Amino acid sequence: MEKGTVIKSTGSWYQVQLQDKGTVMDCRIVGKFRLEGQKVTNPVAVGDEVEVEPNENEETGTIRNILPRRNYVVRQSPRRKHDLHLLASNIDQAVVIVTIVQPDLKQGFIDRFLLMTEPYSIPTVIVFNKADLYDAGHRGVFEYLRGIYESIGYRALLVSATGGEGVEELKSLLRGKVSLISGQSGVGKSTLVNAIEPGLELRTQELSDYSGKGQHTTTFAEMHPLADGGALIDTPGIKSLSFIHLEPMDVAHNFREFFEYSENCKFGGNCLHRNEPGCAVKEAVESEALSDLRYMNYLTLLEEVEDQNYWERHKGV
Repeated sequence: MEKGTVIKSTGSWYQVQLQDKGTVMDCRIVGKFRLEGQKVTNPVAVGDEVEVEPNENEETGTIRNILPRRNYVVRQSPRRKHDLHLLASNIDQAVVIVTIVQPDLKQGFIDRFLLMTEPYSIPTVIVFNKADLYDAGHRGVFEYLRGIYESIGYRALLVSATGGEGVEELKSLLRGKVSLISGQSGVGKSTLVNAIEPGLELRTQELSDYSGKGQHTTTFAEMHPLADGGALIDTPGIKSLSFIHLEPMDVAHNFREFFEYSENCKFGGNCLHRNEPGCAVKEAVESEALSDLRYMNYLTLLEEVEDQNYWERHKGV
């Protein structure tokens, strides 16, 4: 058996960089792997440390064991809503790429993304790309959102992949770390990655003239080493994020500033911060100590999770 790290997933095959030899071996899996009792569409994630048994030809192999994960990022499968999809594992930080224009920002997406990374306390950087297209109003929106997210411990950067603004600062944050990089289609993720690491030359695609939305350019997750140390795990563009696998209390506990305030709620950690009496979170929102924008996004997510029938959420578990 040889140990290695999964650096690319293509659905049926996994590329594993062997620890001792440094070479890459194409591997398949045998048997069924589950994630904490739940079904996953891809049981092995990029970033996984695995044990591989080479085949007779020693050119391909079989993944026999997945070593314990430090953390992972999981989402509801976009194609099979009762299953989960592993985006990556064993990462040091996540980077979510958004833009305020072309396409217009869906601000709620930021909080949805954070709901993926927060359960494992994965540091997350919010990168606002395409700064070269921002007018004074757009920059004002950025400053407003940066104030919200940096006040609760997230880093927010203004970057232009084409103009170079903020690129060096982002590179310094990536140096020496394994970073998951993701974002909605059309936000310029591939262009930005190429600006960070020109040698990668990831495929890019223009926005659709008809819809104003980006087309998927990354088909499968892949880990790319960085010249300055560390690695980027590039993932397919995300169109939407849903959370059929979460319970309402999971949402409450993973809005970090709400969870911090909840110790002062009458019902403590059991408060959903909606209609309960003596809710410290609602009082903080009303006094503007907490962001009303984050609170509105929280209520939307809470309602969405609650509206999913209990048995639907637990089907097949």
